[in-house]
Amino acid sequence: MMSVRSRPIGSATRGTTNPNRLRRMDRWIAAAHAGALRRAADPVAVDLGYGAAPWTAVELLGRLRTVRPDAQVVGVEIDPARVAAAKPYERDGLSFAHGGFEVPLPGGRRPLLIRAANVLRQYDEDQVDEVWARLCARLAPGGLVVEGTCDEIGRRHVWVALGPEGPRTLTFAARLGSLGTPSDLAERLPKALIHRNVPGEPVHAFLRDFDRAWAALAPYGALSARQRWIRTAATLRADWPVVDGPHRWRQGELTLRWDALAPRG
Repeated sequence: MMSVRSRPIGSATRGTTNPNRLRRMDRWIAAAHAGALRRAADPVAVDLGYGAAPWTAVELLGRLRTVRPDAQVVGVEIDPARVAAAKPYERDGLSFAHGGFEVPLPGGRRPLLIRAANVLRQYDEDQVDEVWARLCARLAPGGLVVEGTCDEIGRRHVWVALGPEGPRTLTFAARLGSLGTPSDLAERLPKALIHRNVPGEPVHAFLRDFDRAWAALAPYGALSARQRWIRTAATLRADWPVVDGPHRWRQGELTLRWDALAPRG
């Protein structure tokens, strides 16, 4: 008897995408996940919900291959028309498949990386944990889920990194020359936090401290926005569990342990 393929899990996104939109997230992945990529027997990554055009999957492959030359990327989309439109871009190491949060890969393969950018924005906050758990369950040993949100041209971006045990870190990233205050990044918080930027929640307290430190260190802006960001990050490390250092701060990034910013209740 012929088996009936189950319906993909999830809903189609708006499909908005632009070339180079996810460069900040990709750059961080290539650095933070480099060791796992180099050690992996099967270095396959998934660009989940890549949208109406395949640019982000194409770019992810190029960036991962700077670390692992035989890395592979599978773009997964719930809209079959988007998959059909992406097929002409397939080449060695790059393919596209119809699916959703079940992350279908042929031959029972498990991805070393699942990147889901601007996918959960349309879901309810109480759906996030279930989606995270489903994605993490699909990972290969040593795998990583990176889920977050950015603006249309990638100037501001916030993402969560998750392992099989759950969320690990939260990263803020920005084009520093266009940043007014760090709390401008609040509108790009992932779905798990976007409604938690209110008094009494850790992420609200952190963004308050971020803005205060940024304001106090305004004189460093005369040197550059980068120097101001670096000094601000160093100041925050005294009271918050910042897990990266000056090398990443110079890229306009700041990463903290998730448990310090996780929602209360």
